Amino acid sequence: MKPSDTIVRIFRGSITESIHRVHLAVVNTGGTLLHQAGDPQLLTFARSTAKLIQALPVIESGAADHFGLTDAEIALCCASHNGEAEHVSTAQGILGKLGYHHEHLQCGAHEPYHAPTAQAMRVRGESPSTLHNNCSGKHSGMLALSAHLGASPDTYMSIQHPVQQLMLDAVCAMTGVPKPEMQLGIDGCGVPVFGMRIDQLALAIARLGRPDELAQARANACQRIVAAVRKYPQFLAGSDRFDTRLIEVTGGRIIGKMGAEGIFAVTIPEQGLGFVLKIEDGHVRALYPAVVEALKQLSLLSESEVSELASYHTPTIHNWQGTEVGIIRPDFQL
Repeated sequence: MKPSDTIVRIFRGSITESIHRVHLAVVNTGGTLLHQAGDPQLLTFARSTAKLIQALPVIESGAADHFGLTDAEIALCCASHNGEAEHVSTAQGILGKLGYHHEHLQCGAHEPYHAPTAQAMRVRGESPSTLHNNCSGKHSGMLALSAHLGASPDTYMSIQHPVQQLMLDAVCAMTGVPKPEMQLGIDGCGVPVFGMRIDQLALAIARLGRPDELAQARANACQRIVAAVRKYPQFLAGSDRFDTRLIEVTGGRIIGKMGAEGIFAVTIPEQGLGFVLKIEDGHVRALYPAVVEALKQLSLLSESEVSELASYHTPTIHNWQGTEVGIIRPDFQL
């Protein structure tokens, strides 16, 4: 199959109404490319997939221990969460340990991703705060690192701030991208975001899951992050979210993290594999079907696990009346 044929199809009736092109890189901890689709060297932004790596300095610096961050709080530092009550209270708990409050968060406010929570807030006449932002855990972790370093909390989002420099260093070291070559942008929550090839991001996520060759402090931090999200998958995303269900269904054997604009990163610690998949046009509706299909074809999911993830693998399309009118279906062979 040609790279251009690595696609997800959107069917309405029997007609392919739209297609989304898929790019994939699977590497081991040595950076060897084991499987690919499309362009495995596609340059893109890591977006929220980098949160798992950005949490490393929070632990390595001693900030997590100094402020007594729990495993649930560490998992939230890696999250693009739903804004459910437990997510909000956990972010609030991190800030409380710092002597801060939600106004210290500079991520902005948006309605919870979790529709029932958002609806309940509207009924009560409540406006969302920065705590409901899906990135409030990451920003709370950044503030913890800033406080531990004795740096100003006012400018923690600036690339010149010690927090962002430590996170940039961690991302560069894990991906193997030299610091002068790392492409930088601004993420949706206002902090720096990192641009790299998808195979380089796959290397970072492989090393996160199997940090055997890393320095002891970094290896310990990697293991702590993996253990935290395995123990508290609901804090990585939340109810009815693929990231959470993938960990739950596989018993933590596979850990995956989504990012905006159709990117997904997976680590399989026991096999020392990193897996990054990017939907070329950034449309999230094609992302989870492609991820499940790729994991299935690579024999990384069992048939029973694929069945449990069926609603993400081949989701149906409904009109406003609730009538089923189509289906989203991966159509590629690795």
